[in-house]
Amino acid sequence: MRQLPKSGEFYRHFKNKLYQIIAVAKHSETGEQLVIYQALYGDFGVYARPLEMFMSEVDHEKYPDVAQKYRFERVELSSDVPAEAQKETSVQSEYEGGINPKVLEFLDSEDFDERYNILVALRDEIDDQIINTLAVALDVVIPEGDIDDRYDQLKMCLRTRQRYESNRLR
Repeated sequence: MRQLPKSGEFYRHFKNKLYQIIAVAKHSETGEQLVIYQALYGDFGVYARPLEMFMSEVDHEKYPDVAQKYRFERVELSSDVPAEAQKETSVQSEYEGGINPKVLEFLDSEDFDERYNILVALRDEIDDQIINTLAVALDVVIPEGDIDDRYDQLKMCLRTRQRYESNRLR
């Protein structure tokens, strides 16, 4: 029997995409175990898959050219992961602790003026992951698309909050 995935571990899908385990959860109705994992590419989507399916072997009749035995196989970032996949994940580790300090400052701030100034200061470093993180902190959804358009939408949301929520009685 294979070892169960653990939070923080890295797995490669048989189609050669890299994922990180967030947790193994229990379905509240059925009790079925689900693996919660995040893509380490693209929009860094978060997915849930039944543990049994996550741990299953590749259907070699459907995918005869696949060399990997299991649908997902555990990997170590240092040696088992292709260089291009490591490049995508290394962006986070450029900073100590893995997170841009300006993003942390944004998340810690409750002042909309300060948040706006931080967002403007992040302009040259902005990417989809930062936009997604800041959007979650503001409880808004910024649709996928051109990075400049997404940045402008986030700025507009923040400006609106600055204007209307800072004057609202609590």
